[in-house]
Amino acid sequence: MENDDVKNSTTEGERLIDLPEALDDPGKDGFAGMALDTIVSAFERVAAAKSDQIAIVCGEIRWTYGELNAKSNQLAGRLREHGVRTDTFVAIYLDRSPEMLAGILGILKAGGAYLPIDYGYPTTRVLEMLEDAKPVAILTAATPAPELSEKFSALSVSVVEMDSLDALAATPGLKDSPPECASEDLAYLMYTSGSTGKPKGVMVTHRNVLRLLGQTEAWFHFGVDDVWTMFHSLAFDFSVWEIWGPLLTGGRLVIVPFAVSRSPREFYELLSRERVTVLNQTPSAFFMLIQVEQDSTPLPLSLRLVIFGGEALQYRKLAPWFQRHGDTAPQLVNMYGITETTVHVTYRPIVAAEAESVQESLIGVPIPDMQLYLLDDAKKPVQEGEVGELYVGGGGVARGYLNRPQLNAERFIPDHFAGAAGARLYRTGDLARVRPDGEVVYLGRNDSQVKINGFRIELGEVEAALAEVPGVQQSCVVAHTDKTGTQRLAAYFVASPGVELSARTLGEFFVARMPAHMRPSSYTPLKRLPLTVNGKLDAAALPAPSIGSGNVAPTDSAPQSLSEAEEQVSRVFMDVLDLRTIGPDDNFFDCGGTSLLLISAHLRLQAHFERLFPVTLMFECPTVRSLAKRLSANGPSASEKNAVQQQAQKARGAFARARATKGVAS
Repeated sequence: MENDDVKNSTTEGERLIDLPEALDDPGKDGFAGMALDTIVSAFERVAAAKSDQIAIVCGEIRWTYGELNAKSNQLAGRLREHGVRTDTFVAIYLDRSPEMLAGILGILKAGGAYLPIDYGYPTTRVLEMLEDAKPVAILTAATPAPELSEKFSALSVSVVEMDSLDALAATPGLKDSPPECASEDLAYLMYTSGSTGKPKGVMVTHRNVLRLLGQTEAWFHFGVDDVWTMFHSLAFDFSVWEIWGPLLTGGRLVIVPFAVSRSPREFYELLSRERVTVLNQTPSAFFMLIQVEQDSTPLPLSLRLVIFGGEALQYRKLAPWFQRHGDTAPQLVNMYGITETTVHVTYRPIVAAEAESVQESLIGVPIPDMQLYLLDDAKKPVQEGEVGELYVGGGGVARGYLNRPQLNAERFIPDHFAGAAGARLYRTGDLARVRPDGEVVYLGRNDSQVKINGFRIELGEVEAALAEVPGVQQSCVVAHTDKTGTQRLAAYFVASPGVELSARTLGEFFVARMPAHMRPSSYTPLKRLPLTVNGKLDAAALPAPSIGSGNVAPTDSAPQSLSEAEEQVSRVFMDVLDLRTIGPDDNFFDCGGTSLLLISAHLRLQAHFERLFPVTLMFECPTVRSLAKRLSANGPSASEKNAVQQQAQKARGAFARARATKGVAS
């Protein structure tokens, strides 16, 4: 059945895709009428009906809906005393925990919008966001980092310690407060990488979030029997979907500790133990789960949905999963989206046969209240089969960027196709084309923005930071693919005359200023940047990256003798990080290590030392010297040797099966 309202809203040939029938009555579980609702009122209805049901799981901690609601009510009262009102911001600077969720709800109940700050962000990044947003208050632990405590006191921001919430579970008689917000009020402010060198805050409303769940209800049917994981950082927009998907439908939310999120094996065990039914993953993270299952004895899983987002999906890499699980239990779904359009824009279920046949990144059809357009440089629709830039309109388009009027004018433009006053399009900067069969093919970016491990990164922001290093005269940053197929950031620089800059100096500069996902994995010195005849950077003429960020050239220090254990750790680090040399006290993560490279190093080190050890040990001991000392402190037991040998044997068998299977990427 065609949607006449949709067809009449544009002239013939202007619409990219005919939408599915509009969901006028989105569902049975409280979604009808959500357009006039708020996150708070929707949650409170669920909490009233499911007061004794478990809402949040975090390790051994279990909170019911009633406990979560009571704690957030108490916090809301405190925040109002601190001046929190509609469209004011409250920053959340907490590690993953139930208190973090109570903090979000308390902010919303007070009428404010939450500003998530990743607990691992460097001080400089934290302060950039706080200075731009000027929050009324910040929720944090009783003892934040000393350097931040000093900065907080210098800012006009109230610090609210969350540790005292522990005693609220037994507090009786807390009642839901009168509504302090409306559907068009802000729910959160989320910062993304900025091309000018500063992060930009995206303002998202209650309505933006609620219509996402309502409009996708006919596809997913989320409900009280579902168990979700909060796998991603609160500062990554995938977390919005992960949090409100279960908490507004009566489901259960399992908070994944950071260390577990970086250990595919431990996360795989958690999925089985907690009987998770809805899993949200970037493709990169899911492929690591596939590898874990191939390399070990499979565990029973309860998954009914696996939803991809954050980066382009290579369908062929799903073949081993389909061979083991089929394509209905769970159903795998690819969703394209961006922070400025509230997490998700499109929907595309995947069938097993496509792992053999699909060579492109297909992103599916728009969510019913969203519209996609492929436009040329003049903002006119391109012809079928031609490449154009994706513009997105509809209910998910955010209010805009905070304090960025010029950028708002460039990216959030009037929607002349909709025929409705005030309608806007978001210019994504993504390229796509439509195949003859109507499938939309995602083709990547048209600018200097890249996605690495699901994080959207403006190369201009990283370049701007590099240009601030004393002694750097010229610089550029590009994305490159290393020998493992992993995309990483490579920095190139020209030093000022008479100035010598080591890779370690540059790496240390970035550690203090940038989150780990935005740090270059290599720093290559040049005499001059290569330019085209038009005076633009000739990226194709740049040499291969040669020096790791923590790599110290032989001239920087005298050679150091290493123990046998240090030699083994050093070899693994250099091979995984693609370095020519590494010092005994160089940090794995400062040398370009990512979460995916960490997994590779972890598996290889277990094989080298013939012992099992938790991946968290590599966070505790990130240098060659410290890790070698811990691994050689006690020799492996007979059971550890046997387990590692079995693991290696299964890995060899899985690799052989993959190579024997036509079309499966190794």
